[in-house]
Amino acid sequence: MECTAGHNNAENYFSSYEDLEIHRLMLEDKPRNIAYKNAIISNKDLFKNKIILDIGTGTGILSILCAQAGAKKVYAVEASNIASLAEEIVKENGFTDVIQVSHCRIEDFELDDKVDIIVSEWMGFYLLHEGMLDSVICARDRFLKEDGLLFPEECILYTAPCQLPSFYQFWDDIYGIKMNSFGKKYRKIFEGKPEIREVLSENLLNEGNEFVKFNLNFVKNEDLDRISQRQVVACIKDGIYQGICMWFCVKFPSINGKDCVTLSTKPDNPLTHWKQTVIVLPVELPVESGDAVAWELTLQRLIDKPRSYSILLTMLDPDEESHPIPCDCHRPKCLIIKTYLSQLPPEDDDNDENDIAT
Repeated sequence: MECTAGHNNAENYFSSYEDLEIHRLMLEDKPRNIAYKNAIISNKDLFKNKIILDIGTGTGILSILCAQAGAKKVYAVEASNIASLAEEIVKENGFTDVIQVSHCRIEDFELDDKVDIIVSEWMGFYLLHEGMLDSVICARDRFLKEDGLLFPEECILYTAPCQLPSFYQFWDDIYGIKMNSFGKKYRKIFEGKPEIREVLSENLLNEGNEFVKFNLNFVKNEDLDRISQRQVVACIKDGIYQGICMWFCVKFPSINGKDCVTLSTKPDNPLTHWKQTVIVLPVELPVESGDAVAWELTLQRLIDKPRSYSILLTMLDPDEESHPIPCDCHRPKCLIIKTYLSQLPPEDDDNDENDIAT
């Protein structure tokens, strides 16, 4: 299965952010806004009298939070025409002496000084859709001080097998009439592309595993060109394997390095405007708790559309794949290894685990 998502070109990408409806959705996204507010305001000592760069400022909400936290200067950079509205909102909140709005791409922005902190809400659907992380990396390399901070600083994309009743079971009974023939044709529409849907936590067949993890202090553009991983996971409940669910979380720096704020789009967290991303399988597979399922997922940046990705999902035979250690599936080999590891003294775990392969 292969699917593509993204804007056709940079012009369409930036013009899409002139749509006030998009900003309304983001401003009404309580988990998103509360996470950024808590991350900034609870770390006032990191922002006080500091120089801040806000990439993709939009309506200016993050810039204003930085100003409220005591920032000395905030450079708010916005490529779309919403920049003029951001200037009005900055004035409305009385921060024109602190916040400077620049209407340009961050790649074209010029600044003589280095900044102490870069803030940005750059995340797209399944984390990388929209490709704004490239702009953050560009700004980091050009403008951030050597000991500067990035808000957020770490991001993780997760995957898990899931049930998708709205694509399958829903069609079993439409006011007492079976519509599975319609449902089968309807699913064809979504084969070959990611779909943004709300996935209930009860429909996850596994808690999820890391697909990719980035530290924004070190990630490079080329790291984003192709991301691929083979995964084997054990189902934690009986159900019907109908798709792959993707979600992400980002983590922010903190003063003590421990009490960091996290923004997560996992199904068991409050719903955000990102919802979750699902890849619908062409067939459904009944599974029991302890059954292993396997797949290979590849995100490939398109050369002619760098803000777009093709997503290739290949279903694998779990009996032919290497299983993680420990593995919670009921394959006899994995059960034996898990039992063996559970009996080891804690100090011996690391040494002995490395010597075992499934």
